[in-house]
Amino acid sequence: MKLLQRASAWRELFAGDRLPDPTAWPPVLSPLQQALTALGAEPDLAHVHAWRLSLVDALDRLDLPAWRISQLVSDLNDWLYRRAITLSLEEMRSRGWGEPPVAFCVLTLGSAARHESLLGPDQDNAMIIADYPDARHVEIDGYFQALGERFTARLADAGIPLCPGHVMARWPMWRKRLGEWDAQLAIWTAERRVKRVQQANILLDFQPVYGDKTLAETLRDRVVALMPRAHLFLDEMEALLNELPVALDRLGRLRSGDAAAPHGRALDLKHGGVLPLVNAVRLLALRHGVRSSATRERLVALVLAEALTADQARTLTAALERLQALLLESQRRALAEGRAPDGWVDLDRLDEAQRLLLRHDLGIIRRLVREAKTQ
Repeated sequence: MKLLQRASAWRELFAGDRLPDPTAWPPVLSPLQQALTALGAEPDLAHVHAWRLSLVDALDRLDLPAWRISQLVSDLNDWLYRRAITLSLEEMRSRGWGEPPVAFCVLTLGSAARHESLLGPDQDNAMIIADYPDARHVEIDGYFQALGERFTARLADAGIPLCPGHVMARWPMWRKRLGEWDAQLAIWTAERRVKRVQQANILLDFQPVYGDKTLAETLRDRVVALMPRAHLFLDEMEALLNELPVALDRLGRLRSGDAAAPHGRALDLKHGGVLPLVNAVRLLALRHGVRSSATRERLVALVLAEALTADQARTLTAALERLQALLLESQRRALAEGRAPDGWVDLDRLDEAQRLLLRHDLGIIRRLVREAKTQ
C-alpha cells in the first residue's frame, strides 16, 4: 500500500455547478450512469439528498472502497451546500438585498470538512466575512445573517438537519469577520479551559465550500502559526482524549452494551473508534503545524514532519478505512430497515475475522492515543 497517492478523478464527480451528465459515462460505469439517469435533470435539493443512497449503492457495485465512498458522499454534500447558498443569494437579490456587500467564505466543519461523512450528518458550518468598519456592522452583518438563515434552512428542508448545538453560520458565534476569528482563536488558545478547547476543536477541522477561499487560507495560516505555541490549550486537548475512550476493556476485548446502546451487543464505533483516532491525529497535526483537515492527509503530513513513521501511518490509515467500512454497512442496513443511521455496529452481525480485525484496529488506535499524549 502506497502512503502517498495521486489525486483521484473520482473527486471531480461533484466539483461543478451542475450534477454530472449521465450520458457522458462509458458502459463500464453503468451503475453510476443508471443512478444519475434516475435522479433526473433538474432535481430539487431534497431529491439530491435522498439520492445519496442510490449513489452509495452504485459506487459499491463499482467496487469502490468505503473510504472513497465517504469522500464522494461528502463531495455531494458540498454540492448541496453550494446549491443552497446559490439559491439563497438569488432569492435575496430578487427581494432587493443586492449583492454581498463584502467578500465572504462559508466553511464546513468536522467530518464534512474532513470529507469523512457517511449517511447521517447534521449541519456544522461557519462563515468568514472580510473585515469591514464597525460603523457598517448592522448593515453588513444583517446581510450575512439573512444569508446564513436562508441556506441552513434550505439544507434542513432538504434533509440535512440543523445542528442541535447551533454550530451554524446563522448564529453570530459562527459568523465573524476575519479579524474577529483571529481574535477568537487567540482567546480560545490562551488558557486551559475545557469549553474553549471543545469549541475550537469544532472549528479546527474546516474547509471552504463557497465564496472567497483566500479568507479560509488566511485563517488557516493563523491556525498553523498559533497552535504549536499554544501549550496550555494543547495540554487540555490532550486531556480531553480521555473523554472518548477506545471501545476496548482492560483486557483488550471489544466493549459493547454501554448504557446508551440500542442493545447489549451494540458497540459505539463512532465514539469508541473513529473519533479517538480523529482526535489524536488532530492533536498531533496541530502540534506539528500541519495544514490539512482530512485525517488521511494529516497522517501523511505527520510522516513528513517525522511525528509518525510511514508504517504507523499506513497501519492507521488501513484501520480508519476498515472502521468506515463497518459504519457504512451498518448505516445502510439501518436505512433499509427504516431506522436512522448512527454510529453503532452490531457485533453479532460481524464474523469472527471481522471481530478480530476490529480488536486489532482499536488496539492500534489506543496506542496512537497514548503516543499523542507523550509527544
